[in-house]
Amino acid sequence: MDGMLSQEEINALLGGADTGSGTEDAASANSADMLTLEESDALGEIANISMGTAATTLSVLVNNRVDITTPTVSYTTMEELAERQVTPCVFIYISYRVGLEGRNMLILNERDVKVITDLMMGGDGTNLDAELGELHLSAICEAMNQMMGSASTSMSSMINEMVDISPPTATRVDFGEEFPEEFKDLGDQTFVQVSFKMEVGDLVDSQIMQLYPIQFARRVYERFRGAAMGSDASSEEKTSAPEPAPAPMPAVQPQAAPQPEMQPQMAAPQMNMGVQQQPMAGMQPMYAMPPQDINIQPAQFQNFMPVQDLGGIAPENIDLIMDVPLEVTVELGRTSKSIKEILDFSPGTIIELDKLAGEPVDVLVNGKFVAKGEVVVIEESFGIRVTEIIKE
Repeated sequence: MDGMLSQEEINALLGGADTGSGTEDAASANSADMLTLEESDALGEIANISMGTAATTLSVLVNNRVDITTPTVSYTTMEELAERQVTPCVFIYISYRVGLEGRNMLILNERDVKVITDLMMGGDGTNLDAELGELHLSAICEAMNQMMGSASTSMSSMINEMVDISPPTATRVDFGEEFPEEFKDLGDQTFVQVSFKMEVGDLVDSQIMQLYPIQFARRVYERFRGAAMGSDASSEEKTSAPEPAPAPMPAVQPQAAPQPEMQPQMAAPQMNMGVQQQPMAGMQPMYAMPPQDINIQPAQFQNFMPVQDLGGIAPENIDLIMDVPLEVTVELGRTSKSIKEILDFSPGTIIELDKLAGEPVDVLVNGKFVAKGEVVVIEESFGIRVTEIIKE
């Protein structure tokens, strides 16, 4: 990945629009494509829920508190964005491949990207002197991939359909130097701008923006509205469906049918109590009372012999598992390194472990610590002489 947006990707961001039609009246086209108030509010709510989930994911990646405020929805063009954006920024290109068909862009300040990527690599977020390069772009793409992946999960629950994205790509844009060539044809194209205030610990207090093509924003709203209406219709159908009336109980006629064998025994107490055999209309017949002279006895259980009385036979036969293979691992030592230190590894790098020279090494069986031993050499191979068995 070269980290740059191609002209085809930029053109595709317009949802298939012809980027060579810049001579048309942009004002009339833009006014016709504005979202309604309902569409704008719904898009803001969708973005708010999605980015709330994404903030939690970013917080885990940078090991810092991340707060993203309620968004504001407005409209912008690339020319207006170039006038407001005085510092270099990073455009992150996101394409939806499942559930939704369309693309949008995330815009972050260059400094914010450096802070986030430095924290991801194990730094303290203050290493900002290095020039923004391929490593930064790759790292921020990975962060956005995980963030927007979790946001897609939230969106899936809102539209009742799976949503997935392609791996994002990123490029650095400096409007102060010259209007980027790849954006010149988009100068008067109107986008829906969803802006959030983003705070990362005490290091970032800035703004993150999402740019939606009008048609894609409207498509998101339609899928959201369709899922909501389907849910409401299903709920109304459940509440409005009349419950079936209970079937009337048939009147019990005396001696109308042969009774089970137990019936004569149960009928006698019923007659002695003076209960009517013919139930009243609308009432269920009463059941007969059980006889009062039932003989109840405690349950009897068989006595089992203890294990020692079984003639010395063990309850389990360990011979059945003697041939089961187990993985034996010898651990020389361990250490912890940050991502930044690991990226600095090269042939010849020496890694210091937490074991002293001559100290016993650990023997693990299927990952369980079972023994200690010392390293020996058997002909041309290493071996372990067990010196201590670990008993729990």
